[in-house]
Amino acid sequence: MSPLRVQLLLIATMAIWGLNITAIKVLTAEMHPLLISSFRMVLASVVIHMTLAHYQRRLKLRRITPAQWLRFVICSIFMVYGNQVFFTGGMVTASATNTSLIMALGPLVASVLAAFIFRESLTGLRILGIILGFGGVFAVIFSNPSAALSDAGWGDLQIFGAMLSFVAGGMLIQAMARQFDALTISAIIYTLGSVFLCLHVAISPSVRLDAESLLIGWWPWILLIFSGIIATAIGNMIWNWAITELGAARTTLFQYWIPVFGVGFALLLLGEAFTVWHAIGLLGILLGTYFGTKRV
Repeated sequence: MSPLRVQLLLIATMAIWGLNITAIKVLTAEMHPLLISSFRMVLASVVIHMTLAHYQRRLKLRRITPAQWLRFVICSIFMVYGNQVFFTGGMVTASATNTSLIMALGPLVASVLAAFIFRESLTGLRILGIILGFGGVFAVIFSNPSAALSDAGWGDLQIFGAMLSFVAGGMLIQAMARQFDALTISAIIYTLGSVFLCLHVAISPSVRLDAESLLIGWWPWILLIFSGIIATAIGNMIWNWAITELGAARTTLFQYWIPVFGVGFALLLLGEAFTVWHAIGLLGILLGTYFGTKRV
């Protein structure tokens, strides 16, 4: 496939991920956050395994060493379990607009972590990017004085935790890409993460698994299926495939589109307000990410 088609497919995926934020926001009003996470990740795992079966690929689990299993477990805790607990929990009170802006900080955080892990030098331009990026998030989270660290402000911080958890997991799994293909890694991580989420649901006293909690109408279930199958499973498989086509550095840059689509869908479908502080935050995050991930 030509690079242009890959790029267009990535932009379409970013639009789906931006729409997914709005879908999750709607679902948090209908269902417990842990149930949302569990159903989404189980659906994603099923689709990924069906894709493996379609291409007649078998998971050679016996060849995985204990050290590799440990890394898979840790990565599933960060990238799936922890990410989803923070993300859906934060979406209960955080707005879809704020979530879109905060999630855009991912490439910058990944760049900073890589600098410390791989001992890359932090140039003046990258430090400026870090200041601008985190300043933008600060403007988004604390733009409403009444939110403080309760209610909406706490939800925003949970979204930040979800983004940080996902990025940290990605740092841990990076070395595994030399030993396993992207589809195998996704299948193992999402399966383990789904198991952890289901266990959490089983032991959580706040989650009810009865007819009342599941009979929420057809529209929320359509959103849940969209989120689990299209946004999570297919979206992540396209993302991993694009990395093999364009490289991680070029692919990561397409995350700049998430706040554009995310904020747009939040304004159109949820009627959320877009204030001057959101504009300042968006500018700070995008400029900060650009400077912070720029290779000099």
